[in-house]
Amino acid sequence: MENLTAKVSCFARAYHYKNNTTHIFADDLAETILKEEYDQIAENMKHGIPFFLKDFQGTKEEGLRKIVNQQLSPSVLGRSAFCERMLQKELERGCSQYLIFASGYDTYALRNRNRSIQVYELDLETVLTDKINRINNAGLFSNAIYVPCDLTNEDWKEKLQKKGFKPDKHSYASLSGISYYLQKTEWKKLIQALAFMMSEGSAICFDYPSVDESHETKVNQKLADAAGEKMKALYACEEMEELLSECGFMTEYHLDAKGMTDQYFSAYNRNRPEDPILAPEGVCYILARKRPQ
Repeated sequence: MENLTAKVSCFARAYHYKNNTTHIFADDLAETILKEEYDQIAENMKHGIPFFLKDFQGTKEEGLRKIVNQQLSPSVLGRSAFCERMLQKELERGCSQYLIFASGYDTYALRNRNRSIQVYELDLETVLTDKINRINNAGLFSNAIYVPCDLTNEDWKEKLQKKGFKPDKHSYASLSGISYYLQKTEWKKLIQALAFMMSEGSAICFDYPSVDESHETKVNQKLADAAGEKMKALYACEEMEELLSECGFMTEYHLDAKGMTDQYFSAYNRNRPEDPILAPEGVCYILARKRPQ
């Protein structure tokens, strides 16, 4: 299955929305984008119950829910909720450009009704072409400007500007799910490029794998390896903040697993105490702002 990691992330958002009344992150269009592949992924996950849940006793549906809640959803829902809550704060500060790097099957541009924000989605051409086809086939409207590019190739900056990005405007960039798949030198180069392109006061948000790896992180690494998308780096918290400072950013929010669970997962967990979802150990979340020169 092409674009496996992006599709599984979309599936996690779709499953969570479809099967709950209280949501950590509410994505009501994720299933529409996946269409029949939603059921295909669900069946594949059921077949994978022995891999995900050793010695599990229960129905396939119970196993699927446990896989999603314990393995697939925590990282995806946490970073999505964090990213879009921070976006709302940036809109209040006058943000007019939202950059979604490695956008995959993100649906913000389909759900958004605020026309004061211009959305730019950057991803591989094959991913964006597939996504556009899905949007058109579903009869949906997106206000995004799509920028086909490879983030490891520095020409993405020129391509973005050619699509109308204005460096002098207040911007907000999501780098969710990216740091795992770049070497540390590549990640720093990406942050430096954003510092050069973005105006003072603009912000970036992202999640990253810390040196405190969890069982879930290791399982997700195996899934990524199977999809040919090997995870490449781990960071200490102080190391990441120092990297951002060197690139001209100051850290405003820095959440660990407990902070994420307390702030973003608590409403869901109060509603379903028998089936809690916890933010994964070994993943941290940051919002950083470009400092004045």
